[in-house]
Amino acid sequence: MKHFNCLVAVLVGVLLVSGTALAHKVNLFAYVEGGTVFTESYFPDGRAVEKGTVLVYDSKNRQLVEGKTDTQGMFSFDIPKIDALTIVIDAGMGHKNKFKLKKADVEAGK
Repeated sequence: MKHFNCLVAVLVGVLLVSGTALAHKVNLFAYVEGGTVFTESYFPDGRAVEKGTVLVYDSKNRQLVEGKTDTQGMFSFDIPKIDALTIVIDAGMGHKNKFKLKKADVEAGK
């Protein structure tokens, strides 16, 4: 019985920690098509990131674009330059993630 209680305590601890980790997770996906970069941002439960801040950086970490997601978690922008791009979503309260587009992918989508 003592081992069972320890196992239950460990399991509860793992579930609490994993729940906390998921609480700050946000998903970001980006692709390039027809000279435009499209982004989609959403939480693990599928809810869209509304009014999340999107920042776009070049390979030298210079900010090129800033904008906000719409009610469906979408944000798009014209290709600012042919370079590797790092796209960051900040959904507030510690919910952040980034997506990297390779230079070749940006160039192929122009």
